[in-house]
Amino acid sequence: METPDADAGEDSDFTQFLNPGSLEVISNAKLEPSLKEPAPGSHWQFERVGYFYADPIDSKPGTRVFNCTVTFKDGFVKK
Repeated sequence: METPDADAGEDSDFTQFLNPGSLEVISNAKLEPSLKEPAPGSHWQFERVGYFYADPIDSKPGTRVFNCTVTFKDGFVKK
């Protein structure tokens, strides 16, 4: 739905319509040396995961933050 809060009224808080499972924080990941200090806003493809960009606001020297823009479909489903 393009505007899920359209019927909620002007005083509604849009955050009540966000998916609580949409934020996943991975604090211990292994990256290639080329990602040691990525340029803020640069775009990257993480193999078998998806496309990400280096967060220009939350990334700090020594602490990299990547935001996922598109995930890859997992065609292999474990049963």
